[in-house]
Amino acid sequence: MTYAGERIIFDADSHLMELPDYLTRYADPGVRNRLPTLGESATAIFDAKDYGDRRAHSPETVSTLTAMGDDITRGPKWHEALGSFNPSERSTVMDLLGFERQVIFSSFCARLIFGDEDLDVAYGAATAQNRSMAAFVGDDPRLIGVAMVPLADTQRALAEIERALDDGLGAVWISADAPGGRSPGHPDHDRIWATLAERRVPFILHVGSAPLNIDDPWMNDGRPERITARGGAEVIGSKDLTVIHHASARFISTMILDGVLEQYPMLKGGVIEIGAGWVPDMIRRLDYAAEIWARSEPQLAEMTRTPSQQIREQLRFTPYPFEDVEQLVRESFPELYLFSTDYPHAEGGRDPLGRFTRTTTSLSAEDQTLFFSENFKTLYSL
Repeated sequence: MTYAGERIIFDADSHLMELPDYLTRYADPGVRNRLPTLGESATAIFDAKDYGDRRAHSPETVSTLTAMGDDITRGPKWHEALGSFNPSERSTVMDLLGFERQVIFSSFCARLIFGDEDLDVAYGAATAQNRSMAAFVGDDPRLIGVAMVPLADTQRALAEIERALDDGLGAVWISADAPGGRSPGHPDHDRIWATLAERRVPFILHVGSAPLNIDDPWMNDGRPERITARGGAEVIGSKDLTVIHHASARFISTMILDGVLEQYPMLKGGVIEIGAGWVPDMIRRLDYAAEIWARSEPQLAEMTRTPSQQIREQLRFTPYPFEDVEQLVRESFPELYLFSTDYPHAEGGRDPLGRFTRTTTSLSAEDQTLFFSENFKTLYSL
């Protein structure tokens, strides 16, 4: 018996755990010396254990973790997890999970790539990440690797997207910032959205597409004895959770009001590991905005579909395990939401399938199938 059991499951969010040379190993020579070694980066926390040239867990560890069988999600997290950085081990994990597909994101590269103002470094790091990711997923068709591409320089972005997709990657992770000081709906980006639509590959906003934490002044409560959950197994604290979706909501809303989804109806997008409790309210606000401002902003009146229709047809979101999926569906649409594990990150918990099953039992069988498989297949054009 696998972890999936009799369910057909597609996992919209999992990760590899980079080793220190994840970027430099595949970087172009001209930029390699300028890229961070992840083991020395303040954004990456590596376990003290040295995996050396083996680039795998010891045979004894692999045997012990494999023996966990369908309890594999209850095993160690981060680098200690089976398949966290070794592709062959990850295939074993997929056998144990019994999932049809699993999307793979990197863990520590986002702000190194999206936050670097030196575009030579940003694009050099993106190319290295995408090559490393392609190597990780290349031998197992069940794995969908995610490219990372800054959009600040549209020509370089388009070239990197084409290169990454030609290497077999299946999604493009972008920043939630205004790319290059422009709206995502700026005409300079038209070819990017058209390419993704034509190649049937989604853009992705993921945790890390914007800074994770609220600014320091909001943490200054004058009570130094109070602690935050940041920095341990949890990378955000309680205050961060309340606003973590703001950048993604702004990006998506701007895309829709600027007509990007209207112009490219085959374009798909996913908002991953940022929760989904905010989505129904965003939908309501966008429908209000398009209706109320249609006279003073006449381009809104030209939409042939309401924002809510565009979102229903073209966007997907992953709830956190503690969110009530049935409530989200009741307040919006069953086509919007995706199952995810976040394996092997601790935030995904020890039994993500169990937790999501409990908040989907009141859904119809059809809507449960949408959540665990069909919405994923729509996003990834399977």
